[in-house]
Amino acid sequence: MPAKKKSTSGSKAKQQDNPLSISSSTQDLAESHSGISTPGSPTLQDNFTGPPTRVTDSSYLMGSDPEISGDGTDVIKTDGYLEDHRAYFGQRFAHFKRWVRDIELNEGGIDKFSRGYERFGLHVTDEGVSYREWAPGAREASLVGDFNGWDVAANPLTRNEYGVWETVVPNTESGEVAIAHGSHVKVSFVTDKGERVYRLPAWSRYVTQDLSKSPIYESVFYNPPHKYEFKHKRLVPPADLRIYEAHVGISSPEARVATFKEFTQNVLPMISDLGYNAVQLMAVMEHAYYASFGYQVTSFFAPSSRYGEPDDLRELVDTAHSLGIVVFLDVVHSHACNNVEDGMNQFDGTDHCYFHEGGRGRHELWNSRLFNYGHHEVTRFLLSNLRYWIEEFGFDGFRFDGVTSMMYKHHGIAYGFSGHYNEYFCGNTDEEAVVYLMLANYMCHKLYPGFVTIAEDVSGMPAMCRSVQEGGVGFDYRLTMSVPDMWIKLLKETNDEDWSMDHIAHQLTNRRYQERAITYCESHDQALVGDKTLAFWLMDKEMYTNMSDHTYLTPVIERGIALHKMIRLVTCGLGGEGYLTFEGNEFGHPEWLDFPREGNGSSFHYARRQFNLVKDENLRYKYLYRFDKAMMHLEQQHKWLSAHDQWVTLKHEGDKVLAFERGGLLWIFNFHPTNSYTDYRLGAGWAGKYKVALSTDDHEFLGQGRIAHDTEHFSTPMEWNGRPNFIQVYLPARTAVVLRHFD
Repeated sequence: MPAKKKSTSGSKAKQQDNPLSISSSTQDLAESHSGISTPGSPTLQDNFTGPPTRVTDSSYLMGSDPEISGDGTDVIKTDGYLEDHRAYFGQRFAHFKRWVRDIELNEGGIDKFSRGYERFGLHVTDEGVSYREWAPGAREASLVGDFNGWDVAANPLTRNEYGVWETVVPNTESGEVAIAHGSHVKVSFVTDKGERVYRLPAWSRYVTQDLSKSPIYESVFYNPPHKYEFKHKRLVPPADLRIYEAHVGISSPEARVATFKEFTQNVLPMISDLGYNAVQLMAVMEHAYYASFGYQVTSFFAPSSRYGEPDDLRELVDTAHSLGIVVFLDVVHSHACNNVEDGMNQFDGTDHCYFHEGGRGRHELWNSRLFNYGHHEVTRFLLSNLRYWIEEFGFDGFRFDGVTSMMYKHHGIAYGFSGHYNEYFCGNTDEEAVVYLMLANYMCHKLYPGFVTIAEDVSGMPAMCRSVQEGGVGFDYRLTMSVPDMWIKLLKETNDEDWSMDHIAHQLTNRRYQERAITYCESHDQALVGDKTLAFWLMDKEMYTNMSDHTYLTPVIERGIALHKMIRLVTCGLGGEGYLTFEGNEFGHPEWLDFPREGNGSSFHYARRQFNLVKDENLRYKYLYRFDKAMMHLEQQHKWLSAHDQWVTLKHEGDKVLAFERGGLLWIFNFHPTNSYTDYRLGAGWAGKYKVALSTDDHEFLGQGRIAHDTEHFSTPMEWNGRPNFIQVYLPARTAVVLRHFD
């Protein structure tokens, strides 16, 4: 990380508005900087302008929630190697409990605290439009826009001692809202240096871009006469998650930005048909740069206007719920876009505000700003952001992006994790960020039982997916990010006949005890320009010439389709407690993904999903689509992803055979490129009859039809491969078969 830079803000203002950083001291209590009245506080006046009553640390940390009455070291009970770090877990949990207790005393609890979106920003009230903003570094503030001719003197804001500014724009004489729906607004600040600047409100709910005038986004007052009314309740995500990862903007064969409404009408029915029970939406939070894939967020409370209006997103989520599909949001709280005019950088004219100042507040590879997670108002902003997407749009879960960058002071830059526990708990960890993640998970699970949170983490931090109450970070799942890397590495560097069955099995089962994982062969990362999808690694240029049923089935296409099916099946069967695919990859989408940018002539050619390829009966993509559908529907029936039984029975390197039991099914894979085996003997845990539940070799999946579904396999009561019984099966080369057991 670069050396910390000298602050560019005035020292006087910085001292006066010192952020509420929860101290690790056991005696000192932090002051609330909310300036928000919350009736019913047990110790403070309603305006919370004074510090809480000083109490001893032990009684202070007791709090009112018995669920977090422990000391945060229960995670050690199932992992003795954590014993050396008992003090760390105790300190981290005390830090977390101190946050919870401060919020209870100063804000009336985490429920009220995380509803900042109901108070901050623009809101229509009986008296008029109220506006509230936190900008401690500003000297003056005014609300300006079309409604007042952009006159900075017309609607000044008043400030409290903690840097919260507010005003009310009264209704017109006829009682109408003075700010028209769809009109532009901004907040104007006079900085500590005397400079007048204009910013988009940090809590903006709708921002738009008019390229005919400027590439800069503008904040729009969103107050439609008729707000979308949900017809269906939020869903509790199932235990066997089959996730379809999608980007609304690319969800069309046409070379343009697709819309929420088109996704609702065209893509959701396809997801339902395939058998996925969850859709994970990327790039929803507004981002000025389309090619950032949504990871350079500029307005955290605004659904991207590229795809339509906020109500269109509400309709999408509601429709998904009507189909029994839960909806997850890709949350980017790991950093924020560096933009000033239409972002949050230098919001109040200082280098800090929502972010750390100097080098600590900047990600040197992403060219973005890093949040100050130890600050009271930043935590209000981020937790309220999560509540907003749940309450206003009905999301059922979050996938937290960039968790590794958040949790470590080095942000994972040029750092290779070996798995040694000292890498996680001895100085490298950013405790403020980890505790924020604990607060976020605690809030989501406490207020919304069954809500799902997923961590994108490459470090493998122990206890990441153990509950906060036990002392874990509190996520429900982590992504198995090493699995797609394994498949790409095998395809790039290893001949088929040299694939190691032990290596594949180890990578797919290498996950922490009692910590669930979402597995996948490829996500959006593998599809981006500079890399290739599995299908393109397997078949490459022949996808341009030999994917028609009217052309010769070349060895390249035959191998590619066979391995595409097997890779997906073994990953889904053995790799985790949930499964994910990125849209289009289920049918072998060709080429790569590249958004319009200066380097490609602003072309949309690769920023689209060619769903038309599946609908064309003359093309071979339909076979992969059919197989993925059959695989998802088999999981729906047997629910192996949530099953607790898993036993690898065979890893034969010479025969290239891998077999395992899971979910009451016997899975058998012959990865050998040329060798087929008759009467191949395999250990089996269950006595009785076995029949084919799924075969990659079926004609409907472009197989050769060598495995008969009406064949019955009967077990013999003799130990084999460490199992009490064995069966004998026919295993054609490069095929997989899943057998269902009958008593």
